[in-house]
Amino acid sequence: MCFGGEDWWYHHPHSKNHLMRRFARAGNRVIFVNSISMGLPGFGHKDLLPRLARKLRSYAKLARRSGEGITVVSPASWPFFGSRASRAANRLLLTAQLRALMRLRGLSEPVLWVAIPTAAEMIGELGESLVVYHVSDKYDENHMDHATDPEAIRRLHRLAIERADLIFYSGRKLLAEADAPARPRSHLLEQAVDFEHWSRAGTEGALAVAPEIVRIPRPRLGYFGAIEPWLVDQELVSRAARERPEWQWIFIGNKSRGLEIEGLPNVHFLPPVAYDELPRYAAGFDVCVLPWETERAFTSYGSAIKVREYLATGKPVVISPLPEYEHLSHVLRIARSREDFLRLVEDALAEEGTEGARARQDAVMDGTWDARAEWVSKLIEEALAAKAAARRKSRES
Repeated sequence: MCFGGEDWWYHHPHSKNHLMRRFARAGNRVIFVNSISMGLPGFGHKDLLPRLARKLRSYAKLARRSGEGITVVSPASWPFFGSRASRAANRLLLTAQLRALMRLRGLSEPVLWVAIPTAAEMIGELGESLVVYHVSDKYDENHMDHATDPEAIRRLHRLAIERADLIFYSGRKLLAEADAPARPRSHLLEQAVDFEHWSRAGTEGALAVAPEIVRIPRPRLGYFGAIEPWLVDQELVSRAARERPEWQWIFIGNKSRGLEIEGLPNVHFLPPVAYDELPRYAAGFDVCVLPWETERAFTSYGSAIKVREYLATGKPVVISPLPEYEHLSHVLRIARSREDFLRLVEDALAEEGTEGARARQDAVMDGTWDARAEWVSKLIEEALAAKAAARRKSRES
């Protein structure tokens, strides 16, 4: 049973989605609990109503089966976590709903996979055999889209760390800050890639470029994923729009309100695209870009899956500096400043030959989600065996 940090239906599959699909294909019964959130934004927040609408649409789906047989559920919960009373109410609500669903699906003593700190207090409520805590963000530094007190988030995070049998960190910077007592249980779970899925985007003639991309002049700088005012370096994009008006910036994904770059003539926003179709869009990019505002503490811990997906296409990749991807600097163009970003895009557009493309693909081709799931499964099996042995020893003594 996985408590996701995002909804299953999010347009671009997250790491939990990729892993749970593979666990299900291996014959495991899987229940995926859509994000119970970190709390709602404040009443004056521009995205409060859109987020409420998205969550209501998710609730309306109730419990559904995915193509792999995964049960996906959006349980009713109280979207506030700042007080002990609200968390207790949530615990009762969620326990009743999920225990009923477990009985219906024949699931007992599940491996509990917690990927959001607000689910920490569910540990011990579902008769789980093992607890995995998957840390994919610096949760207490996210002040942008919820109103929950950072100290409350830190307390829940510490609780999950204390109770977990296995702790997976999505990035090196997160793992480096792990507390000493938790280190024996802590592992780096790097992001991965569906290599065959994405490598087609870089093979000449393998895919027909999506018509929405063909209509945009070249050169095209492409990005897909979350488009938030605090995430995208809008000053960089605005400067590039003035100084390099021939460059066409393409952003694909959910776009939040408040972007200042929407009116620029060479900046194009396309709605989210189904994962199966997205390589047809990437096939039309000349350079894949990650123009993030990485001076923000929360963003600096990022381990964006899209970087590996970009590399799998073989196309040149220019990114803002992220500690997680410094070890791939031999195949990435990592910009240390806005001036550097523009210079590196120019360099990428001038790249010739196929040697660079091969190097980029070679760097990620073995880091697939299948390989990650197999490694994680082995660690879970070892941890379950160790707990069983400890119980036997306790009974014998």
